[in-house]
This record gives sequence, C-alpha cells and structure tokens, in this order.
Amino acid sequence: MAKSSNSDSNQLAEQRTDLAEDRTIMAMERTFAGWMRTAFAAIGIGLAFRAVFGEFEPPWLARAIATAFVLLGAVVAYTAERRATATLKRLTPNEVDTPDRPSIRWIGWSVSAGAVLLAVAFWILHDNGPFGG
Repeated sequence: MAKSSNSDSNQLAEQRTDLAEDRTIMAMERTFAGWMRTAFAAIGIGLAFRAVFGEFEPPWLARAIATAFVLLGAVVAYTAERRATATLKRLTPNEVDTPDRPSIRWIGWSVSAGAVLLAVAFWILHDNGPFGG
C-alpha cells in the first residue's frame, strides 16, 4: 500500500514539474511580447521626436536624439530575441504549444533591422524631405 502511495506521489510531483515548465514557457512568451512592445515604443518615440522636432537647432541634434531612441528599440528587440530563444532551448513543452525558435528569431531580427534602417534613413534623407531638418 505504501509503495503505491509513493508511486502516485512521485507521479503527481512529475506532473506538477511538467506543468511548471509549461507555465514558464507561457511566461516567456508574455515577456517576449512585452519586450517587443517596449522596442516598438522606443522606435515610435524616436520617429515622433524626429517628426515633431525637425526644426530643432542645431538640426543634427534632433536626428541624434531620434537615432538614439530608434537604436535603443533595435537593441531591445535583439535582446528579447536572444533571451527568448535561449529560454526555449532549455525548456521542454509538455501540454502547451510553443512558438518556433526560428519565428522568434525572425521577429526579433526583423524589428532590429527595420530600426537600424530607420536610423540610417534619418541621416541620409535630404533636408527637403518629409523629415528634413
């Protein structure tokens, strides 16, 4: 009787551990989404700063501040991707569907690359363009 009880107890402990791992995976997904929102917010702040303060004196200062925010967004997206893929690599899903690591990489790298391209565009657009200054 004691042996069966011990076996049931071990089985329940393993099930709780498996479910905890699933909860960790879901928490990682929420955290990744939060980091990506933060990246988009930083990119948006940079873009808005550049658009609103295009007539700033000296003109390069608005570009520099906007570039800093946009590049911060790129770094946040890259960091989120690295942390999410590392976490997914360590965990084994049991009852939840996990995002594919290539999808997480694609999202992180796309946002980072887009932010870097936007930062470069701030500096190469002509002064008479939509963000000129």
